[in-house]
Amino acid sequence: MGSVIRKEKRYINQIPAIVWGESSKDAYVYIHGKMSCKEKAEEFAKIAERKGYQTISFDLPEHGERSGQNEPCDIWTGKKDLLEIDEYASSRWQRLSIYACSIGAHFALHSYPEKEFQKCLFQSPILSMDYLIDQIFQWYHLSKEDLREKKTIETPIHKLTWDYYVYVKEHPIMEWKIPTCILYAKRDPLQSQNCMEEFARQFHCGLRVEENCEHGFANGNEVEIEKQWLEDQIK
Repeated sequence: MGSVIRKEKRYINQIPAIVWGESSKDAYVYIHGKMSCKEKAEEFAKIAERKGYQTISFDLPEHGERSGQNEPCDIWTGKKDLLEIDEYASSRWQRLSIYACSIGAHFALHSYPEKEFQKCLFQSPILSMDYLIDQIFQWYHLSKEDLREKKTIETPIHKLTWDYYVYVKEHPIMEWKIPTCILYAKRDPLQSQNCMEEFARQFHCGLRVEENCEHGFANGNEVEIEKQWLEDQIK
């Protein structure tokens, strides 16, 4: 916590971003989750810098410096942003890896299926948006028919739209070539352990399941568990 890391703020096609750490040929693209921002990458970036990596983080739509703007944080804007960040990062560093959390992992899966990143780290990833939408339907006593009729339904945790629902159904994850390790909290209500195990089996990923942790790995011992996992995985 006490160490200081170099920060270079910049805009990439109007996307607010930070490049963390001293110059290197290697970097991690850090993709935050819902209710987070690019500044949350700092502790990750300190670990990565000790291992010889820089980190680039950026604000997703509706987050950080982009709060209050008109761009929705949906799959289409998310993909556009991630591809723009990748274009910039690929021109600056020789080797790239990914860290993505929660909805950030969902965007990465749909943006980078054919990219040749060195490694991918997923923390509490949304691997199956199908599963999450079905959970939201159950929690708030909604149905597919409700969504088709209303087109948009606001819920406390996620805005559902019919277009997004159709996209998810029509675009299952069929390809993922990047060597990937997953950190999953067993108390995560957004994704089941079965979702994690099926994805790990299909795409030959490492999977660590933490029995007594929540989705955000944000409290007490959970923070230390995630830090140790990052120390072990970033090499």
